[in-house]
Amino acid sequence: MQYTKEDILKIASQENVRFIRLQFTDLMGSIKNVEIPISQLEKALDNKMMFDGSSIEGYVRIEESDMYLYPDLSTWMIFPWIASNRVARLICDIYLPDGRPFPGDPRGILKRALQEAVDMGYSAMNVGPEPEFFLFKTDEKGNPTLELNDQGGYFDLAPMDLGENCRREIVLTLEEMGFEVEASHHEVAPGQHEIDFKYANALKAADQIQTFKLVVKTIARQHGLHATFMPKPLFGVNGSGMHCHQSLFKGEVNAFYDEKDKLGLSSDARYYMAGILRHARSFAAITNPTVNSYKRLVPGYEAPCYVAWSASNRSPMIRIPASRGLSTRVEVRNPDPAANPYLALAVMLKAGLDGIKHKMQLPPPTDRNIYVMSEEEREDQGIPSLPANLKEALNELLRDEVICDVLGDHALAHFYELKEIEWDMYRTQVHPWEREQYLTLY
Repeated sequence: MQYTKEDILKIASQENVRFIRLQFTDLMGSIKNVEIPISQLEKALDNKMMFDGSSIEGYVRIEESDMYLYPDLSTWMIFPWIASNRVARLICDIYLPDGRPFPGDPRGILKRALQEAVDMGYSAMNVGPEPEFFLFKTDEKGNPTLELNDQGGYFDLAPMDLGENCRREIVLTLEEMGFEVEASHHEVAPGQHEIDFKYANALKAADQIQTFKLVVKTIARQHGLHATFMPKPLFGVNGSGMHCHQSLFKGEVNAFYDEKDKLGLSSDARYYMAGILRHARSFAAITNPTVNSYKRLVPGYEAPCYVAWSASNRSPMIRIPASRGLSTRVEVRNPDPAANPYLALAVMLKAGLDGIKHKMQLPPPTDRNIYVMSEEEREDQGIPSLPANLKEALNELLRDEVICDVLGDHALAHFYELKEIEWDMYRTQVHPWEREQYLTLY
């Protein structure tokens, strides 16, 4: 919804809003906020609220730390779970003191990628995300345990699915906040859940993913549970993904649909998919950004490890859902919910646009189960694997000028540095598995 400054001031007064959280996202995808009292709201709406950027992961050095928060008025929302002294939020873009957008702002990076799509004649990128999460019980101090809250499976109901009441309250809260929830269900693994909400333009979809995570964690805590979007919290069960359904529009027309094509896919859709496949290994560091992400991307747990596509098979990285017409879309299945949604959507869009620009040829679909194919069969069919670990993904990222370009020098340098540190910490740590295997053997 589009609000004016006057609308927001009026609603805040009528609804007894006492505090406002000026939200933004750091480079790693964590939500940050500067909370202000209602007396400072007008100043914030005039883009005059400043904060220290040097304290935010991946932003700037201490000698250049002054930054400004520019609220996006369309993101005004009052949190429904706080009854008295109500709290509202505005999602902000980050600007430098000289009035230029901060080049390392993830939301700004997605905006720049979307502008490139506009320059190519597309009016919108629509995205329908499917973030999955686990619910764990908490101990008497409120800290998360590894004890699952149920032993349910795919589409189970209570009493197997003990998270049902929590999930239902999450859905009701999301709807109260303006989400159009399309489905909610138990996922394959015990304690694992998925809530799907209606597609939106890419910027709004990324904002919604961040809001969704906040709501899920908040409501779960009220039920004595801990919600985690960690990609693979448990060995031996499916990990959590964040499949992203995406399409490009020209006005009211879905640019991915062609009724004359045997699969109903336009040339743009095929070029877009070819671009996604061409750059998939390079953008994996962004869509699957943690050491743990690569514990999910292994055969046997329904996660897409292989760079291929199909309209009738869920083992490749890209699937084409059956709906056509305005609902024609590409489902990219490798992203996980640890990804910064602004950066993940930006790199996938950039990859797809590169495919369209260069009219990249889409390889034939893979309609066999890739998981049962041998390595030789995959090589014969030209099906590469996604990176096996974060280090391999980072190396692939640096080799791809197209993906590096969408991030920009600032974000790329800081992201790479932080992830190199993460990899080194993991690489040099001695893990319990190693002691179990080797301590008495040698």
